Amino acid sequence: MRTKTLLILAVFGAFSLLADDKEWPMWGGAPHRNLVSLMKGVPDAWDYAKKENIRWIASLGSQSYGNPVVAEGVVLVGTNNEALRDPKQPGDRGVLMAFRETDGEFLWQITHEKLAAGRVNDWPYQGICSSPLVENGIVYYVSNRSELIAADLKGMANGNDGVKDEKFTGPKDGDILWRYDMMEELGNGPHNMSNSSPVIVGDLVIISTSNGQDESHVNVPSPKTPAIIAINKKTGKLIWEDNSVGDRILHGQWSSAAAGEIGGVMQAVIGQGDGWLRGYEAATGKKLWEFDMNPKDSVWPKTRNEVISTPIIVNGIIYIANGQDPEHGEGVGHLYAVDGTKRGDITKTGLIWHYDKIRRSISTGAYLDGLLYYSDFSGFVHCVDAKTGQQVWVHDLLAAVWGSPIIIDGKVYIGDEDGDLVVLASGRTKKVLFETNMGSSIYSTPTPANGAIYVVNRNQLIAIGKK
Repeated sequence: MRTKTLLILAVFGAFSLLADDKEWPMWGGAPHRNLVSLMKGVPDAWDYAKKENIRWIASLGSQSYGNPVVAEGVVLVGTNNEALRDPKQPGDRGVLMAFRETDGEFLWQITHEKLAAGRVNDWPYQGICSSPLVENGIVYYVSNRSELIAADLKGMANGNDGVKDEKFTGPKDGDILWRYDMMEELGNGPHNMSNSSPVIVGDLVIISTSNGQDESHVNVPSPKTPAIIAINKKTGKLIWEDNSVGDRILHGQWSSAAAGEIGGVMQAVIGQGDGWLRGYEAATGKKLWEFDMNPKDSVWPKTRNEVISTPIIVNGIIYIANGQDPEHGEGVGHLYAVDGTKRGDITKTGLIWHYDKIRRSISTGAYLDGLLYYSDFSGFVHCVDAKTGQQVWVHDLLAAVWGSPIIIDGKVYIGDEDGDLVVLASGRTKKVLFETNMGSSIYSTPTPANGAIYVVNRNQLIAIGKK
């Protein structure tokens, strides 16, 4: 077994338990998605209104739901086109913006026109909701048009290296290297928004297709479209796919995959639109197991939740919560610890514990020192014993939470819909260390990198750190 494990790590690269203290190149910092950073030296307090301990602020569109990433001196974030930067690219569009890490200077953007079908596939003014992934100078993200995009991190500043028929090729435009159009290639029908945040394992980019229901909220127009796919990161070609969900989509599919070694096998794990959590052999797409995240007495579809949260993988154990589209409001949720070494239907055999004191959640978790931190849409932060699933403490933020708790230098950071950013002490004793307002609603998760914390409110990217 040890020889096999070493071979797997040699092929795919070892994944540490925590992200490093330098860059944050993807959603979750690293493929296991555990929202914990080793970074130290960030300010204990700051003042958004007075710009104290604020390095810089950059303007975004009017709504920003994507999580920023930081790599190779560049900060990337998805938004909409309401902060029009190029009159030649007007109207409602999804926009990926790139800024210089040191001072927030705008570097380039890629804009994507909205899909003609409108809100059923591409909700107005939602922008780009995917969090990009940066690897070796290439940016991977999912556009609002259900495309997986590979782009040059330097944009057009070093010339057009990719698609030769690009319409916009100015010095402030991005440079698309290749695109994989899921609607054209797979017959995909995204519901409301395509938003998967890529994860890379070896040469494979693994994403959810966001395939979903139509406006009736009864029919699935494309039941044969796969729910998860893997694309070769160099060629943009489809390598494997799986459609275990079929026509059983409850609403949409908005989770992203995590990747890590579980029981000696490199797995891609993802929550899906029928309310099941599934694990795949990352290299081949072979389905290894599936876990029903709704209790046995749940009624299809009324009391079943889909899965929007991204799983985290820690020490071979998967932690994940379920929930529903925020437009459905509050309701009962479920948080699980799952053993992914089992095979087949592991709803019973793979259950380590079930925490039923959480409300519907679209958030991802953070694990540190035997404790798991999770938030729900009702605005509660839960600290749970990761071994037993027992509640340690709960904190009420008094506002809805769209983002996730992240641990930076041993402190728990989390924002809410009122625009408040709260810092809690990690550990078994609940303690609020700092709380401040960031100007408008926070729908994403703070991003740590190189001594700064990047916070996105509705229309700004804010770099917090000592000047």
